[in-house]
Formats: sequence, structure tokens, C-alpha cells
Amino acid sequence: MLSNVKTWIASLTEIGLMLIALAIALSILIGPNLPFFGTAVDNIIRLVSSLGSSGLSGLITLGIILWLFNKRTLS
Repeated sequence: MLSNVKTWIASLTEIGLMLIALAIALSILIGPNLPFFGTAVDNIIRLVSSLGSSGLSGLITLGIILWLFNKRTLS
């Protein structure tokens, strides 16, 4: 049962990452006036600038985020 829950959560996370990639592509192509995706590029720019201004804690946070989104095998 736990394996099914882990697979379900991994699938939802993957769908979320695909939606983020779609929002970025549409924001670049169409502009920031998308009804569902909003200003995805502006939000990412704000996130990166806030991590960059945080110094070491920003690097640690970025490392944790990358570790969370790293593709791992589910057993």
C-alpha cells in the first residue's frame, strides 16, 4: 500500500513539474496575461533572486529543492 501511495505522489509531482514547464513556455511565447498560469516566469525570477541574495542559506535551500525533485527510483 505504501508503494502505491509513493507512486501516486511521484506521479502527481511529475504532472506538477510538467505544468510548470508548460506555464514557462506559454508565458515566454504569449506573455504574462495567461488566465490559468499567471506570471510563472516572474515568480521563478523572484525565487531565484531571493535565493541568490540569501547567500549560503540560499545555496542550501537550492540543494534541498534539487534533491527533492531529483528522479529517484521508487521501490
